Amino acid sequence: MTALAETAPRTHDFVGIGLGPFNLGLACLTEPVAELDGVFLESKPDFEWHAGMFLDGAHLQTPFMSDLVTLADPTSPYSFLNYLKEKGRLYSFYIRENFYPLRVEYDDYCRWAASKLSSVRFDTTVSEVTYEDGHYLVRTKTGGSFRARHLVLGTGTSPHHPEAVRGLGGDFIHNSRYVQHRSELVKKESITIVGSGQSAAEIYHDLLSEIDVHGYRLNWVTRSPRFFPLEYTKLTLEMTSPEYVDYYHRLPEATRYRLTEQQKGLFKGIDGDLINDIFDLLYQKNLGGPVPTRLLTNSCLTGARWEDGTYTLAFRQEEQEKDFEIESEGLVLATGYRYTEPEFLAPIRDRLRYDSHGNFDVARNYAIDVTGRGVFLQNAGVHTHSITSPDLGMGAYRNSYIIRELLGAEYYPVEKTIAFQEFAA
Repeated sequence: MTALAETAPRTHDFVGIGLGPFNLGLACLTEPVAELDGVFLESKPDFEWHAGMFLDGAHLQTPFMSDLVTLADPTSPYSFLNYLKEKGRLYSFYIRENFYPLRVEYDDYCRWAASKLSSVRFDTTVSEVTYEDGHYLVRTKTGGSFRARHLVLGTGTSPHHPEAVRGLGGDFIHNSRYVQHRSELVKKESITIVGSGQSAAEIYHDLLSEIDVHGYRLNWVTRSPRFFPLEYTKLTLEMTSPEYVDYYHRLPEATRYRLTEQQKGLFKGIDGDLINDIFDLLYQKNLGGPVPTRLLTNSCLTGARWEDGTYTLAFRQEEQEKDFEIESEGLVLATGYRYTEPEFLAPIRDRLRYDSHGNFDVARNYAIDVTGRGVFLQNAGVHTHSITSPDLGMGAYRNSYIIRELLGAEYYPVEKTIAFQEFAA
């Protein structure tokens, strides 16, 4: 015990585990707060955000004000506009007259912000978290450890692979690795994309644009009834508001889970302009004759096998209740991301709260532990906080809330009412 005490790490107010945009935003917002001492641990050697989808022209689906800090502190030196100013591109962005940053630009902005922070530790993989003497002890795979009163989990979501492809061989890819494998993919005689969201649409548009150059057959299959556009009308956007979070969080658990399925089109849809671009490109390509491409809806992937370099994909047309197959040399899964509870939390599971579905029971203040203010969760709370959970625009709001909980006092004003409409009777 004496030797352990001599080597015990200093006690931080909090440790942030994982450094996606949400915890990076928290790092930026806590950097000037003298009353808070925090450290952020990230296993990767540098900041990385969806690098596999850096297609030419691909942009965020939220405006630049949904950066790391602006909606909490418009004067922050870590704002997207300050990034543009330091890079010498502020006037170019102004003349561009487009509120939506390019995806590769947003990634570079996040890297720029991370490089300015003293609290970030890259190349640091957490192996275990324990609770000892009223504090959380975070151990890393390199043998280091960090001690803190609070944790903020920002490990994010992982690529989801449907049950039908578990254990499937071959060189199929998830869309998260598309850019890295595109050059090999376009050499194949046929390519099938499975999925219905923005990433599937971007990949289909990208491959369709060069279908006559490479000569492949191209399929896009989704189980959704149609290619849903992202709903981006202003009254719908009021669902990303403090009032709607309050309303949604108070609903019965069963109702919230039902709404989670119904509301996917509010944050997993396709940009309307991109849908129109795809149609226009199809129209253009078909002027010279039928293009070897198929778009299929209502079709669920039920099975898959790989043999001699070819995938045989089994689908179920759910409205007709008919089965069919597609053969394809290339397979791209644009099947989204799912949250998986990190294994390093196993020693403290008895301190965490779960709902009847086995997911974290996230409190209104984003805490998931038995004390109600010890362990906080970034993202992964659609079942408790609705579409605000993955929304970049609500990241600064959530971080303002978490900072208030960590301090016990409000540092960044937390909005309570911004919507014109009423959600509750």
